[in-house]
Amino acid sequence: MIELSVIIVSWNVRELLDKCLASLNLAERRIPLSDKDEFSLEVIVVDSASDDGSAELVRDKYPAATLLAQGENIGFTRGNNLGLQRARGDYLLLLNPDTEVCADALGKMIAFMIRRPEIGILGPHTLNSDGSHQSTRRRFPTLATGIFESTWLSAWAPASVERQYRLLDERDDDVLEVDWAQGSALMLRRAVYESIGGLDEGYVMYSEELDYCRRAKSAGWRVYYHGGARITHHGGKSSEQAAARKQLHFHTSKLRYFRKYHGEGHYLILRGALLLQFAWQFCLEAVKGALGHKRRLRAQRLRVYWQVLRSGLKARL
Repeated sequence: MIELSVIIVSWNVRELLDKCLASLNLAERRIPLSDKDEFSLEVIVVDSASDDGSAELVRDKYPAATLLAQGENIGFTRGNNLGLQRARGDYLLLLNPDTEVCADALGKMIAFMIRRPEIGILGPHTLNSDGSHQSTRRRFPTLATGIFESTWLSAWAPASVERQYRLLDERDDDVLEVDWAQGSALMLRRAVYESIGGLDEGYVMYSEELDYCRRAKSAGWRVYYHGGARITHHGGKSSEQAAARKQLHFHTSKLRYFRKYHGEGHYLILRGALLLQFAWQFCLEAVKGALGHKRRLRAQRLRVYWQVLRSGLKARL
């Protein structure tokens, strides 16, 4: 018996969650195993106190799924750990609720991991909603990556920084070894979870999969990207609901990673660089607003940047 446990942490994305669960039902029927093998799919939905009827959807339309309904928003990392603790499968798939799994993706990923027992974590080829390639494979970040990634300086980043970090020198449809893959969909062996434990809950969201892949590689496992196994990721629909919190979590998680693996010096340099960027953005938006240019937009951005600056972007270990 080969069992796959799919863990989905959801918050207020009912319609997308419905599409995700429907795609899993279809994919379950496309697992190519030999006649002597049996396959079982376990779906676990951890709902972080959604108020849009997500929990009711799972109970009513997908009764075979295990629903772990929470009384509060417990965050992405803690939610996945709850699912991992409950899961029974030989293989464990951490899957975002705003994804749809192509019908043959799960079969390709499981078959590949069965053939390659040294591989502990596998990421699929991820597509945007329009079918274009979404970059999810990565090398480990450098300090330059940390300064440029997801900041207003990204447009001025040297081409080599982006090419190295995102493996732009590799074909999208290839199967290749990587340092880490983004967590919209990550398949791992139970043996990995048993050897290194769950996700580090010091990351509320963002960088937790980077940290996990690094820990797995340090324990001797290999991490791969499978260009032939495809999912569609509609992208950050839960985090879009809270812009300031998204910025805070993204950058504090990045800082926590650098502090944990590169030391206090890298952490302080990166923290200072990020705070300077946000201070510059705050001043720029204030001037534009004072001149009467899109005042409502400027006011929204000022609130976000002020919350980030007031936090100090302090990342604790």
